[in-house]
Amino acid sequence: MNKGTKRLLGGLALAAGAVGAYLARKKQMGNKEQLFRNHDADVWARPGMIVTFRAELMPGRDRQERTFRVKELLPSGRVTLDGAMGEHAENEFVPFRRGPNPD
Repeated sequence: MNKGTKRLLGGLALAAGAVGAYLARKKQMGNKEQLFRNHDADVWARPGMIVTFRAELMPGRDRQERTFRVKELLPSGRVTLDGAMGEHAENEFVPFRRGPNPD
């Protein structure tokens, strides 16, 4: 191969690597909506919200007896409840299911 051809191919390889790195970084950063989204709003429970323990955790109790109001959302993502001792995680509760959208 000619010396000029080697330089041309080396330059093309370098340019291709730079473009690939740019695209990978851009993909990693996400779009503007993801960058500026309010991550504080992405929580599974809020103070005042009603949650129900899964039946397996409180056998023999009706749904009304397993239902509590969220008192506080902790930085760890766990919650404290009015009328229930301790901290509780999302997986201890019945998943929230939305009904069909009326619109």
